[in-house]
Amino acid sequence: MSSDFESYEQDFAVLTAEITGRIGKVPKLVGDEKKQMVANVEKQLEEARELLEQMELEVREIPPQSRGMYSSRMRSYKQEMGKLEADFKRSRIAYSDEVRNELLGDDGNSSENQLIKLREERAHLLDNTERLERSSRRLEAGYQIAVETEQIGQEMLENLSHDREKIQRARERLRETDANLGKSSRILTGMLRRIIQNRILIVVLAVIIIFTTMMAIYFSVRGR
Repeated sequence: MSSDFESYEQDFAVLTAEITGRIGKVPKLVGDEKKQMVANVEKQLEEARELLEQMELEVREIPPQSRGMYSSRMRSYKQEMGKLEADFKRSRIAYSDEVRNELLGDDGNSSENQLIKLREERAHLLDNTERLERSSRRLEAGYQIAVETEQIGQEMLENLSHDREKIQRARERLRETDANLGKSSRILTGMLRRIIQNRILIVVLAVIIIFTTMMAIYFSVRGR
């Protein structure tokens, strides 16, 4: 399983490197070239998201005692993915020299004011975008913690269920032991009773024998 995860890691590293290079080229392009580059980056970002989903599925199959290291790496990759998406959004609305010239045109002053206004709006938009991304990352981290907590809770419930079964089996064995002890006690009591009865019988027989012997001796002496 870990070999599959590492293979996805390598693919993700190569893909993100290509995305980073193409994002850097987007602001420098115009027209169809820029549209084509944007489309390529969007496609590669989608592939990167799919790789992350595959990696996350692989992590869920790892035993809980070995999952911590892989979960940490996944959080790092998700942060990298979020940074790439943020950089891509910035690159799409970045102004090239050609766009700036078109905005300035012949009327430099009014166009310059318009450009400043647009830049302020762009900065505001970027700030809102970053806030949304941070909120999204926090929500994602919270969701991940909730998933891990649910898994831990499920494992605890399973352990408690196993412990309960062990306790029940121990109780059954204890009941059987008590039953066997009771049976053994009754057997020993019966044996002791028979031993006492036999001893009493032996004493009675001894007394009878002694009495008979003494009577025989008495009548024998008296007859002489």
